[in-house]
Amino acid sequence: MRHSYSVSLITQGDIRFFSLTLPIDVLKATAFASNREEDPMEGFQRLLDKKKAQRIADYIKTGGVIPTSIVLSAQPSAEFQYDTKKKTVSFSDDRRGFLILDGQHRVYGFSLADIELRVPVIIFNDLSRKQEVKLFIDINTQQKQVPNELLLDIRKLTQEEGEIESFTRYLFDSFDTRPESVLLGMMSASSRKSGKISRVTFNSAVKQTVEQFLESDRELIWEGLNLYFKSVGRCLNEEKSIEASVISNPLVFKAWMNFFPFVIQRYLDRNGMNFRIEKMEELIRPVIQKMPTKSLTNPQGGYQAVLDTMTGHFFSLKHALKKK
Repeated sequence: MRHSYSVSLITQGDIRFFSLTLPIDVLKATAFASNREEDPMEGFQRLLDKKKAQRIADYIKTGGVIPTSIVLSAQPSAEFQYDTKKKTVSFSDDRRGFLILDGQHRVYGFSLADIELRVPVIIFNDLSRKQEVKLFIDINTQQKQVPNELLLDIRKLTQEEGEIESFTRYLFDSFDTRPESVLLGMMSASSRKSGKISRVTFNSAVKQTVEQFLESDRELIWEGLNLYFKSVGRCLNEEKSIEASVISNPLVFKAWMNFFPFVIQRYLDRNGMNFRIEKMEELIRPVIQKMPTKSLTNPQGGYQAVLDTMTGHFFSLKHALKKK
């Protein structure tokens, strides 16, 4: 069986390729990926991540659009031909007719969606294996991915944020913009910068807090967090001669953020919603006194090891076990 489709012929330098759209069922039946695990001699692609492909399928089924072209290299078994007069290409219905150079997760995800769909495709013909590998490398190194920080920063424009995302954004933006924020100048909203807390770092760190206090007043949680980090900064400086800016270290920040629910619950049990820095410091200072300086400035073994040490000291202290 032969397939035939209208195409646009594109020439860049000495290389020609074709732009067209293909039905997903044809693409599924004729395209394949060659990975290193299955073909150590010739393969060069990564193994398929089925969860990623399923996310693509779910997205497409809800009406999502992925306009990026899938890049293919025609193999001899495709018997690929170009008709210069009709401006069409034709090829045989062969399972290994086209090697996927870019887009294997999209191909698999589109097929999992199980809906009629045409997708944009770029087809190269008569490439050697060396040229295919070089093109694969070029595609995956020359095309710079949009930073996750920027995607998170502009997500609000889609008007599709859930409660958790909205709450998290409120907290980040408050720390980033409000004059009374103790973390003012330490935040980076749309990019990853050394010495700054990015949205990706912040969102990961604050997840437990947001989930635990989702039904609480946002302003109250913001005030509690701000007072908390102000207390942490003062106690670090006074007890260990550590600058408060160390909080912007991603591991340090994540450890302290995940320690917050323990501290704020104890604080509210003792003092209610009357936020006073000296009362917050009564809970934080003894923990810092017991912590090695290096674990507070250059944590080893990830944030969880630091958090475990913090909570261990916190619950072993007499003042953390009963209400004064």
